[in-house]
Amino acid sequence: MANYLANRNFNDLDPMNFFSDFGNFGKKFFNNDEMKTDIKETDKSYEVAAELPGFKKDGIHIDYRDNTLRINAVHNLEKEDKDEKGRVLRQERSSSNITRSFYLPGVDEESVKATYDGGILKLTLPKMTEDKQDSHHIDID
Repeated sequence: MANYLANRNFNDLDPMNFFSDFGNFGKKFFNNDEMKTDIKETDKSYEVAAELPGFKKDGIHIDYRDNTLRINAVHNLEKEDKDEKGRVLRQERSSSNITRSFYLPGVDEESVKATYDGGILKLTLPKMTEDKQDSHHIDID
């Protein structure tokens, strides 16, 4: 329960957000800028599954520091359409940068496993008995 409350976004409960978000009504409901994430806790580990469709493995950075798991994903796309003479008819660029943090205490950072397949990032974060406070970068298999 404590992990749930620590990771909860309470801004949705602020009545003044209705007025500031009213102009972004369509964006809020139709734009998919969030990283949908499932976290399951067992006696021995945390199991994390994050949806990152369209992101490349080398654009994902995972870090565990201060009892907090941080996932950052960056995606840049450039598209250029030319006619038969090589003139540019349309050029589009898009960029996405998503970051999420989760308080997951007592993880054995040396034993963390991460895989990325089909747009789903899966992490297994085994719990440990002693408390370490060091930062540890996590590679994706």
